[in-house]
Amino acid sequence: MEHSGTVLIVARRGGDWTDCLDVLSERYAYRVVLVGSVAEALTTMSGIHVDLAVAEDRKDESIGLDFLTRLRVSHPEIMRVYVATGGSPLSYGTLTKAAIYQFLLTPLDATQLGLVVERALEARELARRHRILSREFKISGDVLRLGERRDLLFRPESHQFEKLVYASEKMAELCDLAKQAATTELPILIQGETGTGKELLARAIHYNSPRRTSPLLIQNCGGMPDDLLQSELFGHKRGAFTGAISDRLGLFRAADGGTVFLDEISEVSPSFQVSLLRFLQEGEVKPLGSDKVEHCSVRIIAASNRSLKDMVARREFRQDLYFRLKGFELEVPPLRERRDDIAPLSEFFAAKHADGMGRKILGITASTIEKLSACDFPGNVRELENEIRRMVALAKDGEYITTRNMSASLLASAAARSRSDGPRGFVPEGATLKDRVESLEKQIVGSALLRNHWNQSRTAAELGLSRVGLSNKIKRYNLEQQG
Repeated sequence: MEHSGTVLIVARRGGDWTDCLDVLSERYAYRVVLVGSVAEALTTMSGIHVDLAVAEDRKDESIGLDFLTRLRVSHPEIMRVYVATGGSPLSYGTLTKAAIYQFLLTPLDATQLGLVVERALEARELARRHRILSREFKISGDVLRLGERRDLLFRPESHQFEKLVYASEKMAELCDLAKQAATTELPILIQGETGTGKELLARAIHYNSPRRTSPLLIQNCGGMPDDLLQSELFGHKRGAFTGAISDRLGLFRAADGGTVFLDEISEVSPSFQVSLLRFLQEGEVKPLGSDKVEHCSVRIIAASNRSLKDMVARREFRQDLYFRLKGFELEVPPLRERRDDIAPLSEFFAAKHADGMGRKILGITASTIEKLSACDFPGNVRELENEIRRMVALAKDGEYITTRNMSASLLASAAARSRSDGPRGFVPEGATLKDRVESLEKQIVGSALLRNHWNQSRTAAELGLSRVGLSNKIKRYNLEQQG
């Protein structure tokens, strides 16, 4: 389900946005998400990548404008369009504070809104390219430690599946499969270690599915007693148990037409597994204390940091429930198995937290990326993000993040890995000194080419060679690009 961008519209209930939604989604192929409150907008933004936000205010209101003002700080990369009622007093200072790209008056013209959104996103892309070029060509040698390399900033193209950032083949394959799974109605089982991004993947799937206009509700099943989990998911009637002072709808009925994400599904008891299996088979919901059975249409996405297949083999998890849950089975690999993702993730988190802290960070040096990439990160992406947030906080405005900002434990881990790996396991060949030096030179040039994905300009700059000089060495040593 490809789209050319995501537009979030925050509008009070009762307004007619039908024509605007049709123009934005049909003529421009944008994904449009319409929400009725700021709280709903913030929840939505936590799960999907948003390119532009439109906020509406009616007469004598400033809720939408306040939201756009906050957005300028929390999500400065999102373009902002303000819609106000005709005749409303609009202060230039107030609009400037929110850094609004454009404001429109009701009644809205759908064609005009479409053009404004298109121009805003074009301006956003131009600004993004300008920032990249400005950062790459900025001379700031005095802020780096002696010997700290700042090169290799143009990395292999990274990709995003909503909030998931990746460059590795493993994650590309996973996200391609997740996009296919999103278009179906089948349940999905996501497995992987803690901190790998299972909830982000679940959110991405929901917002790329036919159910994206309906709620996504989340329940962590870990450490919850059966009666409380039964009440949270299936609901209860007043007086069903001590403390039940009013009826509770339950997540399944509240998410009717949408998706429920059940995290830590491996922790539910055998008796609750039976209730969940019946819901998956029949769509039946029976609240605690009620004799009435109701039906609802909910897609289940479940996640576990333990292998359910192994638990089934040990008779710790019902086999029939396991087969019901894994309409699609997605395994999120740990960060140590996809080190290519560390660089784009680090830069993404650095930009994110620098914006959030109001800091101006020029980037992350190549030496720092290399040391981060040498770490195993047992806490996975979550641990990496915490480290980058700490490093951003320690870096000075207008500087690069360098190895001096890294925590001592990670530096020690990177050093230990380098020692255990040795000099990449390489022993120079040849009988004479000349032969051995040439063997070492061939290894160094070949490794640099691989590291730079055979980008010869970048490799030559790293090795201090001219393009012609590098080309001669490639021919001399018969180096060939693989794949």
